[in-house]
Amino acid sequence: MRDMRVLIVNTSEIVGGAAVAANRLMEALNNNGVKAKMLVRDKQTDDINVAEVPKSWRLRWNFLWERFVIFCRLRFKRDNLFLIDIANAGVDITKTREFKEADVVHLSWINQGMLSLGGIRRILESNKPVVWTMHDLWPASSICHYARNCHGFERQCGNCPLLPGGGSKSDLSAAVWRRKRLILNRHSILFVTCSRWLAGKAKKSGLLTGQKILSIPNPIDTRAFRREDRESARLYAGLPADKKLILFVSQRVTDKRKGMDYFIKAMEKMVEQHPEMKEDTGIAILGGQAEDLAERLPLPAYPLGYVSEEKKIASIYNSVDTFVLPSLEDNLPNTIMEAMACGVPCVGFNTGGIPEMIDHQKNGYVAEYKSAEDLARGIRWVLCEADGKALGDEAIRKVNTNYSQYAVAMKYIEAYNQAMALKRYKL
Repeated sequence: MRDMRVLIVNTSEIVGGAAVAANRLMEALNNNGVKAKMLVRDKQTDDINVAEVPKSWRLRWNFLWERFVIFCRLRFKRDNLFLIDIANAGVDITKTREFKEADVVHLSWINQGMLSLGGIRRILESNKPVVWTMHDLWPASSICHYARNCHGFERQCGNCPLLPGGGSKSDLSAAVWRRKRLILNRHSILFVTCSRWLAGKAKKSGLLTGQKILSIPNPIDTRAFRREDRESARLYAGLPADKKLILFVSQRVTDKRKGMDYFIKAMEKMVEQHPEMKEDTGIAILGGQAEDLAERLPLPAYPLGYVSEEKKIASIYNSVDTFVLPSLEDNLPNTIMEAMACGVPCVGFNTGGIPEMIDHQKNGYVAEYKSAEDLARGIRWVLCEADGKALGDEAIRKVNTNYSQYAVAMKYIEAYNQAMALKRYKL
């Protein structure tokens, strides 16, 4: 029998955490006997395994039209404009050669004009087995990617807190919910979450009742992200050699969900209690709008901006003494995985998939949720009290055991076989 052919569908090729994870999975599968390709709207490299949907004026229009409709429903306010997706416009990928050749269609992050709900329905009606990796809650909710304290998705969306005035019983979220339910209830899909935390959320969803849900982590290439000589790494990254360095990373560092405000408060508390740290400690900031954060910190800060080169990113991780990610809600952050693979102890809040990755005081520190004081305590503990080398060794061991290409590829191959069985036997 010929090798299994898998088509991974994602909006972007390399921009964003989901794109990075999808790319790494494609590589892992190809390295382990599966013929995997990606199909994307935004292609950024010349990788022959990544195909781009046919170019047309509609690609840009799909994105703009969706944003315009949402903008109108938000009464022309931008506050939640990119926290909502309604999938009212997108591409029909069923007509592409890559789709026709695939044995399994693997949906990844497909928002912002890539796939519409109608496009998803056409994929499901093609009778091809479908696996859908949830990088956030959107496939199991109506319009949101993260529900925060809302439990509406467990029953039926409506009265959405992201909409003006808390929405209404028949608001935009209720309308999209009804459309999603009509599509999903008629077909078998194998859903995969990247963390056990998100799997627990998905299993409570009123949209996914009766669907198969598995938890498989994202893979990482431990050849690219590995421990390097710190002195050489700092020289390459352009960071000072004479300071203990804390790293904060986000695609856009001002994203409230990534916990910038709590990070600032934690730094203020730490410096207030230990003023001597002003002399020997600094903060590296990786991501867009890094300068905005640098200006608000009580320690010397080194804004690095947005970096896409993998070698440079790995050198930045290898330059620092600890990585801090105080996300308020997160699935299985690639950044923590990357830092751990480089032997860097991590500090994060006890939320989402973070405590599945960081083993408290074994390879990092899990701080009390939304406690800037405990976050500061954890950072100080890693920098000044714990055995940093031992923590880093444990971090590398955790990554090699749980997130290696081979381990994750084997789990996905099993999932693809399950999806084909679901379709074949109409389970």
